[in-house]
Amino acid sequence: ITYSAALSACEKGEQWVHALQLFREMADSLVERDTITYNAAVSACEKGEQWVQALQLFREMADCRVERNTITYNAAVSA
Repeated sequence: ITYSAALSACEKGEQWVHALQLFREMADSLVERDTITYNAAVSACEKGEQWVQALQLFREMADCRVERNTITYNAAVSA
């Protein structure tokens, strides 16, 4: 929950670099990344106009078998 809140704060503050750092830190710390955390990271990239990063995360979700939802698709398309 703490990571999700931090990622959402980065998204709202348009701090996509920090959001991606936190997101990668989750993997390094073996913290499970789910649809909510991926969505927050993709949305942060969208807000930062980082479409390449957003699409990489979108593809990574499929590779990791994390379910994508309407929020995911909207953020990826908007990026």
